[in-house]
Amino acid sequence: MSFLQDKIFILKGQVQHYAWGGYNFIPNWLGVDNAALEPYAEYWMGAHASASSVLCTKNGELSLHNLIAGQPKEFIGEKVYDQFGELPYLFKILDVREMLSIQVHPTKENAQIGFDEEEAAGILLSASNRNYKDKNHKPEVMIALSEFWLLHGFLQQEKLAKALAETPEFAALQPVFKNEGYKGLYQHVMQMPQADVNNLLMPLVQRELQKKQQDELTKQEPGWWVAKLFKDVTEIKNIDRGVFSIYFFNIVQAQKGEAVFQGAGVPHAYLEGQNVELMANSDNVLRGGLTPKHVDTNELLKHINFEGIEPQILQGDVLNNNEKKFACPVPDFGIAALTMQKYQHQKMQTTSLEIWVVMEGALLIEGTNYLEAKKGHAVAILPNENFTVTATENVVAYKAFVP
Repeated sequence: MSFLQDKIFILKGQVQHYAWGGYNFIPNWLGVDNAALEPYAEYWMGAHASASSVLCTKNGELSLHNLIAGQPKEFIGEKVYDQFGELPYLFKILDVREMLSIQVHPTKENAQIGFDEEEAAGILLSASNRNYKDKNHKPEVMIALSEFWLLHGFLQQEKLAKALAETPEFAALQPVFKNEGYKGLYQHVMQMPQADVNNLLMPLVQRELQKKQQDELTKQEPGWWVAKLFKDVTEIKNIDRGVFSIYFFNIVQAQKGEAVFQGAGVPHAYLEGQNVELMANSDNVLRGGLTPKHVDTNELLKHINFEGIEPQILQGDVLNNNEKKFACPVPDFGIAALTMQKYQHQKMQTTSLEIWVVMEGALLIEGTNYLEAKKGHAVAILPNENFTVTATENVVAYKAFVP
């Protein structure tokens, strides 16, 4: 392959047009027209088999997935190939307009067990009731590109007891939490007959809608998100039991540049905003509501961490003047933010395949070959490359790598 003397490539990702996505952020960043107002939810950068990025090479646009399959050691490095057998991460940009489903990811060990069981049961990979699409865990980290809101883990005990006490509809849930703890409470609402869910939550939803209309709610309050969920619904029929989770979980606000890591077992849901997200290369999601998709309550309950947590908002550790690294306690991926003033430059080296995404400004990358990358561009830099980065404008970029 003649282009393999090059080590630095422009990478074109794949847009995912999920219904919850925004209309402007990703098109504006990419510099493309969205007159049709299609939702641009996610921009994928990686080698996921279902939506691989392509490298722009001297031989044309080539699938990163296929290049890694054909020459793994050149494209991801020997050590990464020996450990993972693939590019172990998937890098994304998200624009969350409507709330995403409440979800939990299994540990690697449990993913392998669940996958093997569903294979043995003959459940097709494409089946809507399939929980495990692969044998991998799916830890993830997000860095806010704007003010970003999410649900993350259960409230600590005193806060959850207070939330139950202050919500009239939850009076009957107080003794359940007191006697049976987090698991008993969550199992109770997740297994409650739908008619009971409707009877319990209908007055609550109507009250929150009224409060929102009268401007009495803020985004720090569960009611704000419940009212958003039902804002355009003309007739409320079956109420999604995910509403309980909005009151039971921490509502977290991350400012631009702040990060949140989500490990196995931590229930979470993205509520609103834009972020850069990096995850293990997996599609294993166990859902807990706020979705029309398959919710397997029994499987979900097996994998949740039933404990109250204080969410950790990561500010990043400054490595040098330009680079900030965010702590990710997994071997699959690492992430760093790069901010440079115009004309600043820095020498760097890759040990794995790195994918860079330029959110603002422009930079020149000079190594075995060289290219300019600007806002809207992603770049793939192959392992064991020494190169220099020079900002040709003030730059904000993020890079994904294998530690």
